Amino acid sequence: QVRLVESGGGLVQPGGSLRLSCAASGFRFSNYAMRWYRQAPGKERELVASITNSGSRTNYADSVKGRFTISRDNAKNTVYLQMNSLKPEDTAVYYCNAHLWWGQGTQVTVSS
Repeated sequence: QVRLVESGGGLVQPGGSLRLSCAASGFRFSNYAMRWYRQAPGKERELVASITNSGSRTNYADSVKGRFTISRDNAKNTVYLQMNSLKPEDTAVYYCNAHLWWGQGTQVTVSS
């Protein structure tokens, strides 16, 4: 069956960095665009970043442009989200998505 397993979340101080990973299985990873979403308490889930199946094109929410970088390794069936210059407003559960499939999420908390 399809599985998306996120990892790499945690507690970080403002200005710090984290790298999220999402390991995919159960489908042909290299055929699908991948996305990272996030959901903060009391807010709707929002799209953070996306990457095409080949990795040739990426898109970002305005709130993270210049700070976050999405990438993928099709040989490892893994998508990454490098998050730099983190802010308290980046605090959320981060989810990996492909097509109609979702991971369980990983908590990112930015706080001093």
